[in-house]
Amino acid sequence: MEISAIIKKRLGEEIKNSGLTTVEIAKLAGVSPEMVTQYKTTNKLPKLDTFARICKNLDLDANYILGLKDF
Repeated sequence: MEISAIIKKRLGEEIKNSGLTTVEIAKLAGVSPEMVTQYKTTNKLPKLDTFARICKNLDLDANYILGLKDF
Protein backbone atom coordinates (compact mmCIF):
# COMPACT_ATOMS: atom_id res chain seq x y z
CA MET A 1 0.00 0.00 0.00
CA GLU A 2 1.30 3.45 -0.92
CA ILE A 3 2.27 5.73 2.01
CA SER A 4 -0.34 8.40 1.21
CA ALA A 5 -3.03 5.71 1.22
CA ILE A 6 -1.82 4.50 4.64
CA ILE A 7 -1.91 8.04 6.03
CA LYS A 8 -5.36 8.68 4.57
CA LYS A 9 -6.75 5.41 5.92
CA ARG A 10 -5.30 5.75 9.41
CA LEU A 11 -6.06 9.45 9.82
CA GLY A 12 -9.62 8.95 8.62
CA GLU A 13 -10.15 6.04 11.01
CA GLU A 14 -8.74 7.95 13.98
CA ILE A 15 -10.88 11.00 13.22
CA LYS A 16 -13.99 8.82 12.97
CA ASN A 17 -13.11 6.97 16.19
CA SER A 18 -12.30 10.11 18.17
CA GLY A 19 -15.84 10.52 19.48
CA LEU A 20 -15.74 14.19 18.47
CA THR A 21 -17.91 15.88 15.90
CA THR A 22 -16.51 17.21 12.67
CA VAL A 23 -17.09 20.75 13.94
CA GLU A 24 -15.20 20.03 17.19
CA ILE A 25 -12.24 18.54 15.33
CA ALA A 26 -12.23 21.45 12.90
CA LYS A 27 -12.03 23.96 15.77
CA LEU A 28 -9.16 22.02 17.37
CA ALA A 29 -7.31 21.78 14.06
CA GLY A 30 -7.95 25.36 12.94
CA VAL A 31 -9.68 24.36 9.70
CA SER A 32 -13.22 24.29 8.38
CA PRO A 33 -15.53 21.35 9.04
CA GLU A 34 -15.54 20.76 5.28
CA MET A 35 -11.77 20.19 5.35
CA VAL A 36 -12.13 17.60 8.12
CA THR A 37 -14.78 15.85 6.05
CA GLN A 38 -12.37 15.80 3.12
CA TYR A 39 -9.67 14.22 5.30
CA LYS A 40 -12.13 11.45 6.18
CA THR A 41 -13.65 10.85 2.75
CA THR A 42 -11.26 11.94 -0.02
CA ASN A 43 -7.57 11.76 -0.83
CA LYS A 44 -7.08 15.21 0.70
CA LEU A 45 -4.34 15.23 3.34
CA PRO A 46 -3.88 18.04 5.86
CA LYS A 47 -1.01 20.50 5.76
CA LEU A 48 1.80 19.64 8.15
CA ASP A 49 0.82 22.19 10.82
CA THR A 50 -2.81 21.02 10.67
CA PHE A 51 -1.68 17.40 10.88
CA ALA A 52 0.37 18.23 13.99
CA ARG A 53 -2.61 19.96 15.65
CA ILE A 54 -4.88 17.01 14.88
CA CYS A 55 -2.38 14.54 16.33
CA LYS A 56 -1.81 16.67 19.42
CA ASN A 57 -5.46 17.44 20.13
CA LEU A 58 -6.72 13.91 19.45
CA ASP A 59 -3.74 12.35 21.24
CA LEU A 60 -2.70 10.42 18.12
CA ASP A 61 0.70 8.87 17.52
CA ALA A 62 2.00 10.63 14.40
CA ASN A 63 4.41 7.76 13.72
CA TYR A 64 1.46 5.37 13.49
CA ILE A 65 -0.55 7.69 11.24
CA LEU A 66 2.47 8.17 8.95
CA GLY A 67 2.99 4.42 8.65
CA LEU A 68 6.32 4.49 10.48
CA LYS A 69 5.11 1.96 13.04
CA ASP A 70 2.20 -0.42 13.45
CA PHE A 71 0.01 -1.10 16.45
